[in-house]
Amino acid sequence: MNTKKKKSRTLAPAAVLLAGILWGSMGIFVRKYNEWGLESLQIVAIRACVTAVLLLLGLLLFRRELLKIRWKDLWCFLGTGLCSILFFNYCYFKTITLTSLSVAAVLLYTAPAMVMVMSAFLFGEKFNSRKCFALFLAFGGCVLVTGLVGSELRLTAAGILTGLGAGFGYALYSIFSRFALQKGYHSLTIMAYTFLFAALGVIPMVEKGSILRVVSKSPETILFTLVFAIVSTVLPYFVYTWGLQYVENGAASILASVEPVMASLIGVFLFREKISLPELCGIIMVLVSVVICSRQEGD
Repeated sequence: MNTKKKKSRTLAPAAVLLAGILWGSMGIFVRKYNEWGLESLQIVAIRACVTAVLLLLGLLLFRRELLKIRWKDLWCFLGTGLCSILFFNYCYFKTITLTSLSVAAVLLYTAPAMVMVMSAFLFGEKFNSRKCFALFLAFGGCVLVTGLVGSELRLTAAGILTGLGAGFGYALYSIFSRFALQKGYHSLTIMAYTFLFAALGVIPMVEKGSILRVVSKSPETILFTLVFAIVSTVLPYFVYTWGLQYVENGAASILASVEPVMASLIGVFLFREKISLPELCGIIMVLVSVVICSRQEGD
């Protein structure tokens, strides 16, 4: 293994971890958009559309060759954009209306298990005791961090089904991205077409007038929206997709489970939310699972 590739393999777990941390910061932006009167799916539309525009313009100006794709590979990007980003967001928000936020979040974090199973069949990734233990810790930690323990369960068959659908859609990004990477596509190419198709899919589903009024209200709201797209989407999806070149899908999905931990810590330090003992235990469990996966990738 050459020095450059060895260094990339060493840095890849940290890159995936950074993606989870950045995704966890999304609550800062979502709260502000909620204050401005926007609903969840409208925020998804902003995220997808602005990200698509930034990436496509950037590649058009500086790396035009990365926009070239083969028609026979179009299914990879339809998979990441429609089957993953759009489908998982729709199912996730639908689950919240049918159950509760904590139940929806826990069902979403069945994704690492789904990634591990699919990757075993599709890419020959092996199960081992360390990875399975890390998966158990990560999922258990997410259950505690999201506050499901001690809360009143509001379960419906439809809610469970859409929640598992959200987890499945979330898992599909790793799967379709892996196929695209194996076909030789750059991380930026994958991201650009992912969010192009996600944007085209979500636009008909939302009321666009209020989005435009909020985003174009002032130079500050325009800047806020650009920062939102870069911090919550462009950077994390880039480092996550890059990391997938050197980290197995299953391990990457567990590493990214740091997202709810980051969201919880932001709530404590920025919004002065109280943290319970079960939530603290959950944070520790997720962090231990991250250490296990990081060591495994480094061995």
